[in-house]
Amino acid sequence: MNEILNRKEYKAWLKDFKQKVRQAQLKAAVSVNTALLEFYWELGADIIEQQKNASWGSGFLKQLSKDLMAEFPDMKGFSEANLSFIRRWFLFYSNEEDNSVTGCYENSIAKQPVSQLKKAAHQPQAIRKSITACGGICQQSVAQLTKIPWGHNIAIISKCKSKEKALFYAQKTIDHGWSRSVLTHQIESGLYEREGKAVTNFEHTLPKPQSDLALQLLKDPYNFDFLTLTEDHNERELEKGLLEHIIKFLLELGAGFAFVGRQKELKVGNKEFFLDLLFYHTKLHCYVVVELKTGEFEPEFAGKLNFYIKTVDEQIKADNDEPTIGILLCKTHDKLVVEYALSDIHKPMGVSEYQLAHSLPEDLKSSLPSIEEIEAELCKDKNDAS
Repeated sequence: MNEILNRKEYKAWLKDFKQKVRQAQLKAAVSVNTALLEFYWELGADIIEQQKNASWGSGFLKQLSKDLMAEFPDMKGFSEANLSFIRRWFLFYSNEEDNSVTGCYENSIAKQPVSQLKKAAHQPQAIRKSITACGGICQQSVAQLTKIPWGHNIAIISKCKSKEKALFYAQKTIDHGWSRSVLTHQIESGLYEREGKAVTNFEHTLPKPQSDLALQLLKDPYNFDFLTLTEDHNERELEKGLLEHIIKFLLELGAGFAFVGRQKELKVGNKEFFLDLLFYHTKLHCYVVVELKTGEFEPEFAGKLNFYIKTVDEQIKADNDEPTIGILLCKTHDKLVVEYALSDIHKPMGVSEYQLAHSLPEDLKSSLPSIEEIEAELCKDKNDAS
């Protein structure tokens, strides 16, 4: 037995086989999720259909929940709260209106909803009719929405007002594999309103489809609300703060950014220059130079960034890399000034603002205890207790 375990061929085969098992488990999980959400969609459609055509009152979902949980005790998802979300989910993406009947529930038909649902499983004409009625975007949406977990769907419809915005976050979740907490963060930070809004010259300096992809990776403004800086912070403090929170910074930048270095040294002639931040984008296959400015955008900033991009293209970029892109982050900018400044720049770059949502006054910041002071106090309390 040990002889088999020690063979390289067996170890390699076992490693590949384990990977296949994990892939099969993932496919099974995705398949189960898709089937469950397709069922939820049909259930939501049928609930709306029954409420339209039957004289069932406000106690309908409560009674339906009770009947379904009694009939299928091993199945989750039939609580009154979840049935309400299922109904709301269908209404949100379809063109159906919420015309639920109010009033008292009729005890004489208490068992009718379950029998109606069982019948609908074999005769889903009403379901197909309701899905077709809501238009092509709805049919496409159903396929898209069933690819993400139910909890993600609940988060999306709870926080989004429009169908377009909701579908944007659903697709982003599919593309990047966001967890529910990351999805919630992206919605609350307003990614939908900010993505692709930066002023750039990508259309004239990059070939399609790379220009479209590059535009999508920029936001305006960037939200650095995880930083606590004073109003008069300088570029080095901003850079230091971003790198101290590198995980949150990368999350705000978006998927695909790999950190290469800070204050990256470049030599041109007899002079040395230093890039603020250098990244590599794994999907665009190019380097990304990020320059930080704590004031208002000035046209000369574009010239300096253009010089940095040219130098990276000449000294760092490999032959199989795409052209380097520059991102200039400023405290504020006048869009017309930016457009003028970029109009004759031949290297691809974009300009965005950044926001610091939580900025502390210097006097208050100095009065707060440091990490070392807090740790010392905790150690003191621990020693006193022992």
